[in-house]
Amino acid sequence: MQAGSKTPPGANPAHGPFRPLQPGQVSQVRIVSRDGAEDRLVYEASHLLEAPNWTGDGALIVNGGGRLFRLALAEGAVPEPIAVEGIADANNDHLLSPDGATIYLSASRCVHAVAVAGGVPRRVSAHGDLAFYLHGISPDGATLGCATILRDAEGLNWGIATLPAQGGEATELLSGRVPVDGPEWTPDGAWIWFNAELEAVVPGDASLFRMRPDGSGIERMSFGERVDWFPHPDPHGELVAYLSYPPGTTGHPPDLPVELRAMPAGGGEPRTLARFFGGQGSINVNSWSPDGEWLAYVAYPLP
Repeated sequence: MQAGSKTPPGANPAHGPFRPLQPGQVSQVRIVSRDGAEDRLVYEASHLLEAPNWTGDGALIVNGGGRLFRLALAEGAVPEPIAVEGIADANNDHLLSPDGATIYLSASRCVHAVAVAGGVPRRVSAHGDLAFYLHGISPDGATLGCATILRDAEGLNWGIATLPAQGGEATELLSGRVPVDGPEWTPDGAWIWFNAELEAVVPGDASLFRMRPDGSGIERMSFGERVDWFPHPDPHGELVAYLSYPPGTTGHPPDLPVELRAMPAGGGEPRTLARFFGGQGSINVNSWSPDGEWLAYVAYPLP
């Protein structure tokens, strides 16, 4: 498997939440307008920051070093730690509930919930052989969408499952030996977008797909030679932003020249909003602003 935020037992964790930056490399938290015309630097750090979520009151939630932080967009603001008791390995799969009151996060191969201000978390997914990695939440806040990984005697089994936000049994939508990842609902609840190698000619050739919330009606939505990951529907239901890797990329590694693209929600030609050095951690989770006018992402430029 490609090492990344999803690291099953025995895999190399070098690209996980504790991965070091290269000498002189920085994390640049940035926001770009939905048309790509304006791109602003919000905060720069010499250590790893990843995966911004946008809060309802105009701040960002990011992770780094196994912890979560709140970063206001005001000039001079610095990341403020969010204390999540007993969790020290939060990765870049986290999001907020629609009402903004709860952070759902992935850590130790499970999904947890905690108040947005921090505190004692509640485990949502069962602890067992199946690893859960959070990516989406239904518009009504009742259901979570997760990528799953199970290691068995034959290797890795990849899947997409839904999970009650209050805890309970998972419902499997997809499962197999082909990598699938990044499930997210559209704002009307009609579709779940995800990335997968379902029609890959060569291993690693991921494209964007969508399906109905029950796992039916799978449609391929992105085409071409580039490798596409992590689709993020916008709050208006008009655009889907995603991370586009160079042709031939396997998995979602860090430290490559990538593009942040947006395509019409019904399918069609994409446009590039930003080009930067990054990949893993740049935009793993949905980071549209509540009004749909901005996207947050993290670039990792080298000196």
